[in-house]
Amino acid sequence: MIFASLAFIGCQEMDRPALGEYQVDENPPGGPLKFYVPFDGSSSNSLRNAVDQIRANFPQNNTTEITTGITGNAMQGSSLKYVNYAKPNEWISTSESFTVAFWFKLDGQTKNNNGGNGPEYIFSIPSSNGHWSGSQGMLFFETNGTGTQIKFPVVDANMADTWFVWEGSNAIPGIADNTWRHCALVYDAGTSKMTLYLNGVANSLQPSWGTHGDINMNNDTATAFRIGAGPKTVNNDGADDWLRSTWKGGLDQFRLYDIALTAAEVQDLYTNHK
Repeated sequence: MIFASLAFIGCQEMDRPALGEYQVDENPPGGPLKFYVPFDGSSSNSLRNAVDQIRANFPQNNTTEITTGITGNAMQGSSLKYVNYAKPNEWISTSESFTVAFWFKLDGQTKNNNGGNGPEYIFSIPSSNGHWSGSQGMLFFETNGTGTQIKFPVVDANMADTWFVWEGSNAIPGIADNTWRHCALVYDAGTSKMTLYLNGVANSLQPSWGTHGDINMNNDTATAFRIGAGPKTVNNDGADDWLRSTWKGGLDQFRLYDIALTAAEVQDLYTNHK
């Protein structure tokens, strides 16, 4: 009877989802999310607290502290403290368009490492390319009387460079109020423009790199990837050098994509605290 029952069941057309209804991995192998650090760890081993979730890419060093984030724990920056990786996986080599997304908490005036007014870095890519900045890309915030300036210089493989900036009258007011906020910067190779999103809302200013097209960064000359520090060597001797400054606020849910996310996708990151 048991074998007969099994045979009967085996002959039936079993319920199954229709084509196209299977659950899809949010970031399948080879997907657009190339580097992701949620900073959710609470280990006594600081390297574990900043491991990349895409390829289990551990930092070479992490001198930052832990704070409460938008989701779980987060990174708390301070003077001379940052996270250093060998590379952000294959993000530099695969990006034509790209997106950088993260949560930040900034409390008042940005400061250099000596405590004077200066920039604070979200990330940088130190490089041996010979550029004056010692970098092929860096993103930093700098507050002034009208708000927070956001500056994103990029150097391509041919040593051409540009600055995507929101400064002067375009500085962003009210975002250095010690509140968690979501930021995404989206470069579209099709238009050569960058869009800044804050809490899911696009800024009206879209800086352009003319007709540059693909971002075309050079993975071979990238010597490191830093979260929370500028591209020059961070030490006490150069504490007031703006290229050595570090992030003094909170950072959480740091993501690098090798595509230009849509407005709806950026909104999803903000709404769902990703």
